[in-house]
Order: sequence, then C-alpha cells, then structure tokens
Amino acid sequence: MGVLFLQTPFALLSGFCWCSDLSLVGYANAMPFASGSATHKKLLKHPKPKVNNMARSRRNVPQPKEHSALSVDNVSKSYGTAPALDPISFDVNTGDRVALIGHNGSGKTTLIRIAAGLLDSSTGSVSIGGAPSGSLSARAALSFIADQPTFYDDLSLWEHMEYVARLHGVVEWEQTAADLLGHLGLYDRADDMPNRFSRGLKQKSAIALGFIRPFDLLLVDEPFVGLDAAGKEALLELLADATAHGSTVVVATHELSFVHTVSRIIALRDGRLVYDGGTDDINVDGLVRTEDPAGEHDGERH
Repeated sequence: MGVLFLQTPFALLSGFCWCSDLSLVGYANAMPFASGSATHKKLLKHPKPKVNNMARSRRNVPQPKEHSALSVDNVSKSYGTAPALDPISFDVNTGDRVALIGHNGSGKTTLIRIAAGLLDSSTGSVSIGGAPSGSLSARAALSFIADQPTFYDDLSLWEHMEYVARLHGVVEWEQTAADLLGHLGLYDRADDMPNRFSRGLKQKSAIALGFIRPFDLLLVDEPFVGLDAAGKEALLELLADATAHGSTVVVATHELSFVHTVSRIIALRDGRLVYDGGTDDINVDGLVRTEDPAGEHDGERH
C-alpha cells in the first residue's frame, strides 16, 4: 500500500504516493508508459463495469488498532506573523465518518494538508495509525483527494488509473478501474486526457484515483464542488462504502447531503476549533451556513 494524494500525480514515489499538487512531482522518469505506447494501445479495450460492484474487493479491511486512525495534537500554523491555525487537538477513531466544516479561510485546507503530510505545522504533531504524518507508514495508510486536482498532460485517465493501481499492488485492477469509472460516469472518457476535462470531470477523475487503491484513512478536501447531482450521489455511495468496510473518512465540505450522514462534526472558524461533537443536539444546517457554528462570539481574530 502507499499513499494516494490527489493534488500531485506520482509525487514521492519512494512512499508510493499520488498527490495532485504538481509542485511536489518527483520521480517522473519512473512512469512505466507514455501516451501512444504499445501499452496504451493495448488498454483501449477495457472491461465493462459491473453494476453496483464499486470494486469493493479492492480494499483490505483495516484491523482494530491500538492507536487512533488520526490524531491531531496541539497543531498550529503561522505564515510569518500571520496565524492560520490556533493550536488544535482531536482524535478520530477507526471507522468514523467525520465532516470538517468551516467557511473559506477558516483553516480547513491548511489543517488537512498538515494531516496529509504536505505542509509542516508550526507547532504540534499529527499521527496516522500511530505513525507520524508524512512517514512511510502514514503514507501507506492514507489516501488524500485535494480540491484542485491536476494531471499529467500525456497520460489518459485509464493510464493514470493503471499507474496508481499498479503502485499499490491492486489485484485485477482493470476490473476495479472499470467499476469505478462506470460508477462515476467516466467509463466512456477512459482514454481521454483528464487535464483537458471540465472542473466536474476532473473532480470525478480525482475521486476515482482516490478509490483505486487500498487505504485505512481517507482525507478529502471539498470533493463535492463542481459535481452534478449524479456525481454527488456516486461519491456519497463510495464514502459510505469506505466506512462500511472499516476505513476512516474525514471530509472538509459544505455539502449538507454528506454532513447529514456523519456522526461527528469538527468546525473551524478563523483558524480556531469552535465545535467538535455529534449531530444530535445541533442544528446541522445552521452549523454549515452560519459564521459562528458554536454560537460563541469571541471577537475578531488579530
């Protein structure tokens, strides 16, 4: 297994990662094929997707562990003298489905990127299954889907799927890829270049790549942005499938259709944690839409 980050393709291949932030791309010469190669031509005939299969056999069910799936301990972040995150601490248990809520600029993306090992914190630490974030063990357990995915210019969507699947030792990856692409409405676009897709199709492609490999923890940043109704429903089913099979899911989002499915909400405002709890005794709609989720008017941030 390895980490699949969806903000830079094929970065940090020593840890078997996928990340969609092209500033982190490395080991490009390790790519086993290029568009137009014999390999690409051979793959033009893909297996048909199996209805409702969603490649559930792809994932090894995580076993109970001594450590939390995700542990954030006194994490803060500043850029020079400008604070982005005040010290934040929380733990997420294995199998939990958590919504990370906050307005633009609240610190959600900063926190998720720190958790994924893509950004250093100013103080504190993050661990994944007891391993320090960014370590090989943490990368092996983590799949990360970013909010602005990018792709290589010379690889088709199918080639992206093949590369990530092979890196992670996915058995019968062709059927898994076909099932995922079919589920997300991308099967007919498998041989197209995803870097030329619309925002919504890029997002679906990133989601497919995020689910092609095994993971214990899935971190996702605003995955519903740009998706049509069918895409949102397909993603909701994949997220539910992940937790049903023992994986842990943390999603930064304003999408109420997802927030209503979680048992826990973590809310940020101006870099501060203002709510961490269940959904039973809280107005979920108000929590997503109001500026002060916990109802605590604690002044402006300086």
